[in-house]
Amino acid sequence: MKSLASRLKLTRTNLFGALFDKNKSVLDDNIISELEDRFLLADIGVKTTDQIMQLLKSALKKNPSDFPLEKQIKKILISILKPVEKNFTIPGDINKPYLILVVGVNGVGKTTTIGKLTKFIKSRGKSVLLAAADTFRAAATEQLNKWGELNNVQIISLPSGSDSGAVIYNALQFAQANNTDVLIADTAGRLHNKKNLMDEIKKINNVSNKFDTAIKKEIFLILDACTGQNALIQAKQFQDTIGVDGIILTKLDGTAKGGIVFTIANELKIPIHFIGVGEKIDDLQPFNASDFIDALLDNN
Repeated sequence: MKSLASRLKLTRTNLFGALFDKNKSVLDDNIISELEDRFLLADIGVKTTDQIMQLLKSALKKNPSDFPLEKQIKKILISILKPVEKNFTIPGDINKPYLILVVGVNGVGKTTTIGKLTKFIKSRGKSVLLAAADTFRAAATEQLNKWGELNNVQIISLPSGSDSGAVIYNALQFAQANNTDVLIADTAGRLHNKKNLMDEIKKINNVSNKFDTAIKKEIFLILDACTGQNALIQAKQFQDTIGVDGIILTKLDGTAKGGIVFTIANELKIPIHFIGVGEKIDDLQPFNASDFIDALLDNN
């Protein structure tokens, strides 16, 4: 299996290039300018980039004679990501099923990520049921069925165009009757306008709330790292409209804009549970801030 460092190569090159190969230990104006340019190109964003540079300059003032640039950058970047690092666990003493509503716009890898998440949860010894609540796109149900077969789990679905709330209700009934540990629900990614999309997800959310208030529920937002700042905009919209409990950031292996993870962490403070670093079913990794930073600073 490829290392995390190899999966993040595009973002690492964009962020640091050969900066540390130059054996630069003095933070001068040229290095500051280069870092700022690189951080912005990697979609860290103006606000977060400014904060990082201010922290670097502050650290330099405290110890100007001996300033290990790479060490200081690592320390600052970890301080941004560590607060949103959150291990995903299924509590053992809850009313079943543990419900995960998966939201996100079309194209972010939502259904594929559900397949990978299912594999991850099953590998922890939990039973899983899938609900195809994206009833507006027939291909979504077909795709989810394939992942269900691959993971050997059942799927609750209704014909295309059916009420998505009915799918969730049926799935909750089935999960409770069969003592299923986890129910993962796919939701609509695109309707004719954003309000319609959010209203549809709100409806699904309300159905789950009314079914059994004792059920533990989380809303996971899937974001595509390749979209850069658009991912931040999407996260803000979903957070403001329905609330988001956790983020899964996909396609980090195929983008030079992986710096968006720092912007999301710094500006939204939403927990990041997983990162997607490939197309295979095992290419979903629990997010670990230290490992992520080490991979970005790997010079091999």
